[in-house]
Amino acid sequence: MVYQFENYSFDVDRQELRRGPELVPIEPQVLDLLHYLIRNRERVVSKDDLIANVWNGRIVSESTLTSRITSARQAIGDSGEQQRLIRTIPRKGIRFVGEVRENLSSVGASAAQSAPMDQDTTPPASPGAAGPRLPEKPSIAVLPFTNMSGDPEQEYFSDGITEDIIAALSRLRWFFVIARNSTFAYKGQNANVKHVGGDLGVRYVLEGSVRKSGQRVRITSQLLDAMTGNHIWSERYDRELTEIFALQDEITASVTAAIEPKLLAAEGIRTETRSIDDLNAWDLVARALSHFWKLTAAESVTAIGILRQAIERHPNYAPAHSMLAFALLVSGHMGWMSVGDNGEFAAKLAHRAVELDDSDPWAHMALGYLAFTARQTDEGVRHFQAALDLNPNFAAAYGYVGWALAHDGQSEEAIRNLQQAIRMSPRDPLNSFFFAGISAAHYLAGRYPEAVKYGRLAVQLRPETLSGRRILCASLAQAAQIEEAKSVMSALRQLQPNISIAWIKQSVPYTSGPMAHFLEGLRKAGLRD
Repeated sequence: MVYQFENYSFDVDRQELRRGPELVPIEPQVLDLLHYLIRNRERVVSKDDLIANVWNGRIVSESTLTSRITSARQAIGDSGEQQRLIRTIPRKGIRFVGEVRENLSSVGASAAQSAPMDQDTTPPASPGAAGPRLPEKPSIAVLPFTNMSGDPEQEYFSDGITEDIIAALSRLRWFFVIARNSTFAYKGQNANVKHVGGDLGVRYVLEGSVRKSGQRVRITSQLLDAMTGNHIWSERYDRELTEIFALQDEITASVTAAIEPKLLAAEGIRTETRSIDDLNAWDLVARALSHFWKLTAAESVTAIGILRQAIERHPNYAPAHSMLAFALLVSGHMGWMSVGDNGEFAAKLAHRAVELDDSDPWAHMALGYLAFTARQTDEGVRHFQAALDLNPNFAAAYGYVGWALAHDGQSEEAIRNLQQAIRMSPRDPLNSFFFAGISAAHYLAGRYPEAVKYGRLAVQLRPETLSGRRILCASLAQAAQIEEAKSVMSALRQLQPNISIAWIKQSVPYTSGPMAHFLEGLRKAGLRD
């Protein structure tokens, strides 16, 4: 992808900004900031958005943020006085307001650089053959990653990453993945994404490049909609080149974990213009998930309603059962709805999902969450681990292993798993929960300042996240920041009017020792029986 504005061009694949033909020196983080602003140029971007997406949720000072914005403006010939391209909206945020042209054909995206950019060198399909029909499940082809190092001996590394990503995606039950031999027919070609989609019968295409310099390697990848050519997701990974196979495993895990939620979100958007009566089993689940992953009470209710329709119309479809069970359990735990009879119903759904398909990782996730909410930590971790055995790149499963351990006071192991989940999928919608889990782990270890830090991150990512506000309240109180703790408690009561000590005891699944410690902080913050 190349963005062009005024006399500038920003090549996302090569991570290069140019003014005319001249390369503009720019720090990687400033380039990331500029990329995020351009990608989201249709809206005002808040400070919290930047922290969550450019700094991956790390705490950033106001001066650092201002400095990076200033550097971004300077790199494209703008300033705080002119604000010709990057405009500050008082008390709202900033927005990229320049006119942007998009070119999907990056000059760095192909090893076949001798071919003109508008020349399609995609291998033709068999004479007279129409492309295969799209399967009902979301379908994806992973094109061979391009070796940009100029060293043919490095081909094995770029090919190895491609093959590993294909294998990893094939383990995701949601997706139909084109086999390696079919996609490697495009190796060394300047493949037109739409033609690839038509020839292979896929809706999505993943492509990327590998550039090695000395003992460092840069790997870029991007996900495209093969129907429209639209850009869905991209990421860059800069790593030290030490142990080749360990690095290959890490990149594979990161790309796979990041792609899954993006594909599910894209599938949900695709179904929005269609009547719910016309949707098949997968489309119903996809639409429901597009609501559920917004992680609010209202969207959760909508998602659960759609999933109920899915199991009624498709009683033998395992993903509908597993996701409905998971959505009901999360909604009860978060306080979005009364647990009531939903707990028993969720248990039946989870067990039915495993009966229908015991190789569905989400079915085991639902069973794990069921055990976790019953304060059966070992049983919950066993089921979450079963999900990981089925899909080793399942970031959410790592997160919920950590979540369960945190609620049982096993703080160090909890933090390790939660950090692994966030590292594998740094923009995952569940990361606000996982930051809250890290906060709880530090809290129960008596590290209250650290607990406050991660509680703030959870709330920054999703201000409506009740679990984040609850642990932030307790942490502030234990850190002797009583006034702020009471202020956060007041805001929490507005979001969850029914919150009480009794509700916490019933609905938040801390085991006995951690529960007493947690309630101690909440009482200091002003929560009453």
